[in-house]
Amino acid sequence: MKVLGIRDIIGPIMIGPSSSHTAGALRIALMCRRLLAGEPRKATFTLYGSFAHTYRGHGTDKALVAGLLGMATDDLRIRESFDLAKKAGLEFSFVPAPNEPCEHPNTVDIEVTDETGSITSMRGESIGGGAAVISRINGIDVRLSGEYHSIVVKQRDAKGVLAHIATCLNVFDVNIATTSLFRERKGDIAFTIMETDDEVDESIARAIAKHPDIYDVRIVKSDRATDAVPPQTTQASARPKGFGADLSPKEAADLFEKLDFPNAAAMLAYCEKEGVAISEATCRRERCMLASNGIAVDDTRNYLAKALETMRESATGPLCDPVRSMGGLIGGEAAALSAIEESGPCGTLLARATTYAMAVLETNASMGRIVAAPTAGSSGVLPAMLLACQDVHEFSDEQIVDALANAAGIGYLITRNATVSGAEGGCQAEVGAASAMAASAACELFGGTPRQCFAAASNAIAGLLGLVCDPIAGLVEAPCQKRNATGVANALVSAQIALAGIDNLVDFDQTVDAMYKVGRSLPFELRESALGGLAAAPSACAFCQGCAH
Repeated sequence: MKVLGIRDIIGPIMIGPSSSHTAGALRIALMCRRLLAGEPRKATFTLYGSFAHTYRGHGTDKALVAGLLGMATDDLRIRESFDLAKKAGLEFSFVPAPNEPCEHPNTVDIEVTDETGSITSMRGESIGGGAAVISRINGIDVRLSGEYHSIVVKQRDAKGVLAHIATCLNVFDVNIATTSLFRERKGDIAFTIMETDDEVDESIARAIAKHPDIYDVRIVKSDRATDAVPPQTTQASARPKGFGADLSPKEAADLFEKLDFPNAAAMLAYCEKEGVAISEATCRRERCMLASNGIAVDDTRNYLAKALETMRESATGPLCDPVRSMGGLIGGEAAALSAIEESGPCGTLLARATTYAMAVLETNASMGRIVAAPTAGSSGVLPAMLLACQDVHEFSDEQIVDALANAAGIGYLITRNATVSGAEGGCQAEVGAASAMAASAACELFGGTPRQCFAAASNAIAGLLGLVCDPIAGLVEAPCQKRNATGVANALVSAQIALAGIDNLVDFDQTVDAMYKVGRSLPFELRESALGGLAAAPSACAFCQGCAH
């Protein structure tokens, strides 16, 4: 199982409208590009499952083309990728195959002809929250995540090849993180994928390629590299001390084993034993995770500060400059809400939070820059709570960054033990998870204990249990925008209940398990397919009449 970090939960910083259907799709195509022998000239994308049903509404098509052009997930040019592809001489086509079986609901096959005339085919899966894996290359089942720098070697399955690759990396002082050999039959074509802690130079690829049983070598740089923020030497970025800052990778790895909390019970026990908040426990875990991978400087708080600034921009931009969404279903709602904050029934805090939540989804739906938290479809909940509380109660940015770390801890536990993907678990897995993260973060902001934070998160999940994912016309617009507003209201209520000391019969871990089981029991039509719920209502069908989603 992939080791999840803070950037996997509070992130990626990306262009909307969907973390799994836009950012994840782009990452699949970007990894594909890095495996080509030259610039792509012709591409066919065959879409399966949820991808096939909603690819236009979610910008999956634009993102796939953008990935082949080499764009990052936060590049505003993604929305113009079709025009840019034509200028670059890239022909492309899409083949939706909604009725074909596939293991994951967000799956795409890509066949690319590059400028050398070589044809490369691969299958990619977007696994939620912007993460993706390549599961097949030229007909051979593999697994390439893009989380690490990687070398992908096409070879004859013969003795000595693997040793040759490892020796070359050792000569160039590159540390190997993982090694996997994939083949169909003994002695036939095989792929070796080595993930490395260090960036790999082309000279290493040339050295590896000298072996007579090696046919091709490709370097796949980590597609998470653009998520990083240059480290700064500040008091904030230097803490917490003693948890990976001065440890060797081996010492940090040993300590990380104790801090890689498998569930809320383990995290709570640690917090209460050490007398620390969830945010602190989460940052300690992150520091050890980074140090165990040889990363000496922990820039996590700098990254969270950048994420907070992006959140603020996405929540405030539409108030002054409303933009119509891609699908035309939303645009201008946040400005209308802002105008009645003083006169409506909600009170200042809830009114402001509602405005911000709706605003972020306007930014997202117009392919603006947002922070997936934990997904793009639920990206309005957490920033709405944080920014509204900061406006009304004057919390500092440093306190808000702590709250972001708390939210990341809750999101990590949900992602590890359930899912945050609407295609897998319905909207309860997206807005429900975001609401739980916001509830816990609010609880910590207002002085709640770790036990109360977990109670608040449990309340939030319970309040939205069973919520289906039914985007009209496959667009992350309606009812998604209003559900983000509901999610932040649910979070504030859930935190208020927990801060009063009201406990739960069903604890956080059991609540997450229940959410996962409910999500798996939802029919496909109610899991981001745009085939059920409100998406199947007569007026919704009339809106998208004739569309191919």
